[in-house]
Amino acid sequence: MSNQSNNGYLKFWGVRGTFPITSASHSKYGGNTSCIELMCGDHLILFDAGTGLKVFGDFLLAQKKIIKADILISHTHLDHILGIPFFKPFYASSHQFRLWAGHLQPERLLKDVLSNMMTEPFFPIPIDIFKADIAYNDFNPKDILHLSESIKVETTSLNHPNRAIGYRVNYNNLSICYVTDTEHQTDEQNAHILKLIQDADYFIYDATYTDNEFELHRHWGHSSWQEGYRLAKEASVKNYIIFHHDPDHDDQFMDKIALEASSLNPNTIVAYEGLNIKF
Repeated sequence: MSNQSNNGYLKFWGVRGTFPITSASHSKYGGNTSCIELMCGDHLILFDAGTGLKVFGDFLLAQKKIIKADILISHTHLDHILGIPFFKPFYASSHQFRLWAGHLQPERLLKDVLSNMMTEPFFPIPIDIFKADIAYNDFNPKDILHLSESIKVETTSLNHPNRAIGYRVNYNNLSICYVTDTEHQTDEQNAHILKLIQDADYFIYDATYTDNEFELHRHWGHSSWQEGYRLAKEASVKNYIIFHHDPDHDDQFMDKIALEASSLNPNTIVAYEGLNIKF
């Protein structure tokens, strides 16, 4: 991987939260749950493993290349890991993966949680059927992960039932922050998130609700696109990406959010399946 340039991209394979949805009224933004591809030079990183992971896996296998990747998991609620049993590269011995989770210790370990998901009567085949070289890594919030000589990942805890982790990937002079499944406080901004996203180039945020909807969903563990805007402004973020769309928000609803958000900050992007941001 070159240390001289920031060649790479972000590509969104799943942008929906809570559960996947298939409907003509949701086709513009997509119905698969959280999965984002981040290429840093020739180093592949994935944010989360929702149902979008299945589509991405099919795409990868069509390239007929050996796959090596790091998968950064925000937390292990089903909408963020449901793609794992259906990710075809896990079933081929030539590929290598490192999975990371920082929200489970000390009570649990990542491999045990995923194994439980792939156990009868929930799933017909066990996790041991995977043939790829897979490392299951647990860490603690605020740990720094060194994925390579030029890729450092900062982490922080998020306010979500059963806990969750936010990530900041630093690659050369580029920073990409993934902060989803977190509930904000209306009386003050989250200091941990502000520190994580300060001066970031890209800030992907849990924008499940509008501010008005948030009042009806307190303690559900999610935030609003307006709070994301406020955080981005306070932290001098360069590009704010609205993500983790509520399955009840159809294309018409999301278009209205996009229009209002861009009027507040023209460097706001509403994520949709297939969105590809090149660096």
